[in-house]
Amino acid sequence: MEQMRFDGRVALVTGAGNGLGRAYAHLLAARGAHLVVNDIGAALDGSGASELPAKQVVEEIKAAGGQAVADAHDVGDREGAAAAVQRALDAFGRIDIVVNNAGYGLSCPFARYPADEFQRLVGVSFLGTVWVTQAAWPHMQKARYGRIVNTSSASVYGLPGNSAYGAAKAAILGLTRALALEGAEFGIKCNAISPSAATRGVAAFPESELRTFLMNYLPPERAAVAVGYLAHEDCALSGECIVSGGGRIARMFIGQTDGVVDPDITIEGLRDNLDKIMDSGRFEILKSNAEAIRYCARQLGFAHPERLFFTLDKR
Repeated sequence: MEQMRFDGRVALVTGAGNGLGRAYAHLLAARGAHLVVNDIGAALDGSGASELPAKQVVEEIKAAGGQAVADAHDVGDREGAAAAVQRALDAFGRIDIVVNNAGYGLSCPFARYPADEFQRLVGVSFLGTVWVTQAAWPHMQKARYGRIVNTSSASVYGLPGNSAYGAAKAAILGLTRALALEGAEFGIKCNAISPSAATRGVAAFPESELRTFLMNYLPPERAAVAVGYLAHEDCALSGECIVSGGGRIARMFIGQTDGVVDPDITIEGLRDNLDKIMDSGRFEILKSNAEAIRYCARQLGFAHPERLFFTLDKR
């Protein structure tokens, strides 16, 4: 079986000084990619800074025969994100792959969540993804090639005490799907992952069955496989979210149930049909806003739903 390699490709991995980002960087480098290892060296709560984590990963990659440079810019800042992308251009002359992994979690009840902390977390986890991708986008458009891998999370299903983190990761899903549509004509594919791994924070967990499970079943290296595929030129997907952890790979998707159709439906009618509305036995997986409009039109009996929003599809 032919190995999927990245010879000649240049990848920027943010938050690559530890955990998942480190695993992604090592995998891509081991398969021939030139790496920009970005990490500000912050603590688990996002505070502090150090160039050492990124530099250490670079030394590990070089010791294994790979090529890499370190970058310590803060991608939560728009100028810092642009500088991280420029680091790839200066060092290797191009940028083909962006893995947006930088981010952190901070648990706090929603009613007491400090506004500045909420904004700071969203600024790194979500806007950091926006700024890095936006900086790399023109170069990928010009090359008519690019692979972007964003990081979402199972927290989008709901994680008490982590409203900012869950909101940022849900926003990343919407961004990913929009960029997949906008990038199609330029050969840019954009996907997301929802990884599960025992990273730095797990070490602080109290002894429990949960901690044992995470440490024994979910090493970061096992989650990196999905990033390797989504970052490769042979990747057939765009606009998808792949769940990856412990060797389990799955698809996370957005869909709608068949629901009920009644132009005269009332509040009481909704109440009385709630079971059918919520029944996920039959559903439609939707790839775009245009598809959602056409799906609605079909359900309502519109004669030619395929004619709707064709200009949006081509934009």
